[in-house]
Amino acid sequence: MTENGGGRRTWWRGMRESVQGADTELWPEGLMEIVPDGFDRDYVQFGELYPEQQLQLQLLYGASQRAFERRTRVSARVTVVRVLGNALSDARLREAKPNEHLTEYLDQEIADLRGRLAQDSATAVSRGLNLGLAMGSAAGLALLIVPLLWGVGLLGALGVTLNCTNRWSLLGAVVCGGVGAFGAVLSVLVRLRGSADQLARRQTNGREGIVVPGQMARSMRHEGVYRVFVGWILALAVYFLLSGGIVTVFDPPATTTEICPAAGRAGSDSAGTEFWGFWCAIGFVAGFNERWAFGILSRDSTKRPSKSG
Repeated sequence: MTENGGGRRTWWRGMRESVQGADTELWPEGLMEIVPDGFDRDYVQFGELYPEQQLQLQLLYGASQRAFERRTRVSARVTVVRVLGNALSDARLREAKPNEHLTEYLDQEIADLRGRLAQDSATAVSRGLNLGLAMGSAAGLALLIVPLLWGVGLLGALGVTLNCTNRWSLLGAVVCGGVGAFGAVLSVLVRLRGSADQLARRQTNGREGIVVPGQMARSMRHEGVYRVFVGWILALAVYFLLSGGIVTVFDPPATTTEICPAAGRAGSDSAGTEFWGFWCAIGFVAGFNERWAFGILSRDSTKRPSKSG
C-alpha cells in the first residue's frame, strides 16, 4: 500500500510539473499526502478524536489548491500543512478523549482559513467584473467612433447625402447609447461597492466550493461586458422611441428641426446645447436604471386624442 501510494504521489507531482502556470491544480493533493513521515498512526488517532476538524482541513486544503490568487494558494496550503503538523506533534493528541484546548486551536485556524478563502472568492468576483466593465467600456468607445466614421463614409460612397437633421439625429443616437453604456458601468460599480461577497454567493448559489474562483472571475467578466452592452442597447431603444414620438413621456427641450437652419431662419445654438444635455441625461438614466428603461419600452404607443366637434 505504501508503494502504491508513493507511486501515485510521484505520478501526481509529475502531472503538476507538466502543467506549471495553470490557475489551479489539475491533480490536487489530499490531506493524507502531506502527513510527515513517521506520523501515520498519529494521523489515524487525529481522525478518530477530531473527525470534524480533519474533514474541514481536508476540504480547506482542496479549496486552497483552487484559489484564485497564487499567493492565496501558497499561503493557505502552507497554513494547512503547519496546522496539521502542529496537531500531529501535540502531546495532547495521545489522550483518550479530545482536548478542548487543542479543539479550540484547530477551530480557530479553520475559521481563519475559511475567511481567507472567502476573501479570495470575493477578489475573483470583483476583479473579473472590473475587467469586464473595462472591456465593455473600451468597446463602447469604439461604438461611439467607428460606426460614425464608417457609416458616414459608406453613405458618401453610395451617394447618399445627409442633411442637417439627419446628422443631428444620428449623433444623438450614438451619444445617447454611449452615455447609456457608461451609466451601466456606474450602476454596476455602485452595486459592487461592499457587496462582492453577495455576488460570490449568487454565483455559488449560496454554497461554498461549488464554483472555482477562477470560473467565477470569468463569469463575472462576461457579465460586466454584457451589462455595458445592455446599457447601450436600452439607451438606443429609449432614444428611438422618444425621439420618434412612438412613446410620449417627456417633451424634448429641442428638436433637430429647431437646431438646423431652415429657409430664412438660422439655427439656434442654445437649442443644440439643450438637445445634447437632454439626450445625454436620458441615455445615462436608461443605462443606470434598467427598470426605468424597461418601463419606457413596455409602455403603449402614443394615442392621439380624437378631435370632438
